[in-house]
Amino acid sequence: MRARTVWFGVWAMTLVLSFIVSLALRDTIAAHLNDSTVADRVARGVEWDWWQEFQQQATALGTTFVPSIIGGAAPLRNLSDLADNRPLAKGLFPLLTAWLLLWSFASGGIFDRLARDRRVGGQAFFGACGRYAMRLLRLGALAIGAYWVLYAWVHAWIFDVVYASLIRDLTVERSAFLLRVVGYAIFLALLVAVNLVVDYARIRLVVEDRRSVLFALAAGARFVARHLGLVAGLYALNTAVFVAIVGLYVALAPGGRNDDGRLWIALAAGQAYLLARAFLKLQFIASQIGVFQHALASDVLVSSPAPEWPESPAAEFVRTADDTSPLTP
Repeated sequence: MRARTVWFGVWAMTLVLSFIVSLALRDTIAAHLNDSTVADRVARGVEWDWWQEFQQQATALGTTFVPSIIGGAAPLRNLSDLADNRPLAKGLFPLLTAWLLLWSFASGGIFDRLARDRRVGGQAFFGACGRYAMRLLRLGALAIGAYWVLYAWVHAWIFDVVYASLIRDLTVERSAFLLRVVGYAIFLALLVAVNLVVDYARIRLVVEDRRSVLFALAAGARFVARHLGLVAGLYALNTAVFVAIVGLYVALAPGGRNDDGRLWIALAAGQAYLLARAFLKLQFIASQIGVFQHALASDVLVSSPAPEWPESPAAEFVRTADDTSPLTP
């Protein structure tokens, strides 16, 4: 809550990237409509017949302009695509790449700011961004590899091999549904396990100022294993808040009619949802850092840092927790 500038910055970064892509999509839609008579009907609200025609000839970014972008259907579709391993639209790869690069750069400063739990100037923030950017980028590349293995191999094995063989002779639809739910639960557990290890590896890279990405991954895995109940419970609490936010947005988000100004309301509701998502993303990070620092302070896991700027947030936290105790190697 005290890092409001960081919160606004994360939302603004999302907004700017989306706005750039929206301009390109706008040009695609305008070129298709041209000066046709249907343009006026499209401007007044959802024109289903035209939308179907547009989708049939759409390429690149145009393939993302689907009915599920309206209102609460958007986050539900994203979650469904994630669970069922549906491929990402090719037109979104440049946007995704830009987001990953920006996040790899910004997250060093974000993690450092939240770990210190105090204001830092722009020079210190962006200095931390630059200091950790390459390390976090290497970690991100390893994380993408791990997620690729999960989706390309493990997901296919669970649903295309095991699930398919189990339902081959089933005649009860309810049983097939329950088996699929079990498959989702197993895959989700593996996905969360990888996510937790990567999350705490990022924290150890920044908070402890580690230079080796592989050792940070190993240290993150050890931390998760040693404090499994705590980190899993925290993850469940944060996930429950995420589900509540998505549920609230799905319930309150307006539709696509424009005759009573609903599109402007939909735009405002969408941005409010994105602000809440940005807040929750930072809450995930801050609460995980808090758990790690609590364990760090009680176990005295950090070694004495080298006297160079910016000093490790871990050293600052241990000194703040007990100013009379020297750092133990």
